[in-house]
Amino acid sequence: MLLKVKDLENFSIGATDGVIGGVKDFYFDDEAWGIRYLDVETGEWLSSRRVLISPYSIRALDAHSTTFSVAITKEQVRNSPPIDTHRPVSRQYETDYLGYYGYPAYWGGAGLWGGYAYPFLPAMGTAGVGYDGARYDYLGGRFVGMRPELDRAEPPRKDDDPHLRSCNAVTGYHVHANDGDIGHVEGFIVDTGTWAIRYVIVNTSNWWLGHLALVAPEWIDSVTWAERRLLVDLTRQQVKDAPPYDASVAIDRAAEERIYSYYGRDSYWKGAAKRQVA
Repeated sequence: MLLKVKDLENFSIGATDGVIGGVKDFYFDDEAWGIRYLDVETGEWLSSRRVLISPYSIRALDAHSTTFSVAITKEQVRNSPPIDTHRPVSRQYETDYLGYYGYPAYWGGAGLWGGYAYPFLPAMGTAGVGYDGARYDYLGGRFVGMRPELDRAEPPRKDDDPHLRSCNAVTGYHVHANDGDIGHVEGFIVDTGTWAIRYVIVNTSNWWLGHLALVAPEWIDSVTWAERRLLVDLTRQQVKDAPPYDASVAIDRAAEERIYSYYGRDSYWKGAAKRQVA
């Protein structure tokens, strides 16, 4: 299902034993363009502390009740590694977090989620299935005993760049085509199955009144974070003449095919099929 990230904000997070809180933001990996964490503000039960929830734990999305059901407990969340969401999320923190919950590392594989295209937990004994992270020891600045491959891995350096970005922070970035400015980032479209960001919503209203266009992350040549700017491998005329995006209409495969056909680019689903055949 393709949904606007903004529409998923304030969704409730329902643990196996009660409501954890509400979604306030999303962190994405700026290399693979995948959502890695939901930034959740807890309720009074945890003094409104901010916590991160991984798509690994999500078991269902109910758009009608605006709820994510997750396979973890409130006690697990209470004892999870603390995070300051006002600072960059380090790879050291991620290693601690994944080890605590028993999740596999998403980096280092051919798929969006390690060796998989989906946030798939391949074995029993993962969060919500058998592990209780609070029972494991925290030694030497790292949680141990959950994922042996993480315990054996070289500890991340303090200056490692985790490549994690806030969707809210990137909204508003300037977008440049090959031949000039075209607008700014209005938002993101995410595939809630894979948690891949499929499209960046570009608002071009400064040039073409009321025109929203969709740009796939694979068409982005570079991002200058310090200058808050995205450079896309398209021309201004291409974006101007592109199929307009109507935020009130759901994006189906036919609409996606029109977008990719217009730009003359290979679609992500055909690319995935070719990799499977190979």
